[in-house]
Amino acid sequence: MTKEFIEFKKERDLGSIITDAFKFIRLEGKPFLITILKTAIIPIVIAVVAMMYYMISMSSLSTDGVNGGIGVFISSILLLVAYLLAFVFINLAGMHYIQSYIDNNGVVNQEEIKQNTKDRFWSFTGFGFLSGIIMFISLLLCVFPMFYTWTVLSLGASVLVFENQSATSTIGRCFDFIKGHFWETLGVVFVVSLLVGVLGYIFQIPATIYQIIKMGIGLNSQDPTEVFSLFSDPIYLILNVVSIVGQLMFYSITLITNVFLYFDINEQK
Repeated sequence: MTKEFIEFKKERDLGSIITDAFKFIRLEGKPFLITILKTAIIPIVIAVVAMMYYMISMSSLSTDGVNGGIGVFISSILLLVAYLLAFVFINLAGMHYIQSYIDNNGVVNQEEIKQNTKDRFWSFTGFGFLSGIIMFISLLLCVFPMFYTWTVLSLGASVLVFENQSATSTIGRCFDFIKGHFWETLGVVFVVSLLVGVLGYIFQIPATIYQIIKMGIGLNSQDPTEVFSLFSDPIYLILNVVSIVGQLMFYSITLITNVFLYFDINEQK
């Protein structure tokens, strides 16, 4: 039986982009996610450990005073760096999986994905750093510029990978690439972000319910610092780990739809 191949390089409307993204997940979801996990497993584990360390440091905030505050600050920095590292590897592994899928007509080369992920690490990290600065400045100026830059830079990963651009040239290329297609891009990015956010929240529900119950118990306690013990609760930690893994899984929808959107605009141009 011949394996069905999904053509990325063609024009699509919003409905087709979302439909084909889920179709790609249905056909390639298992190897796609396994490839991401195999490639990014160490950064993901580091991010999970950093998150647990942050939550444990939060639990000691009420008892350790200044030292507790310093511990929370350090753990926050470590958590941010760990999340960014995992984000870079997940994006690169997913993007290069799709690139290999396209180049080889549905036959994916795992060694090629690993090598390309390593080769593009610093350029993607640089792009992420520059994008963060631009987004921060946009936020300081006003909310609207932030939405504009968020929309423009959302296709940066696709531009960097599929056009083999450097970190700095990707920024400029994004603004040029989006000309004449801003509202189309904003519509797709907004709808997909909303969809993924709702789906991802499903994994947060158990942790949220447990948090409400525990905080209710803590508030009824004569010791007000009892509330902070939640952050070192093993059950709460496990529920949060499950939540993070689930949200990372649903992020693949955003990644795939952005690639479909990139090729849609590219074909129109």
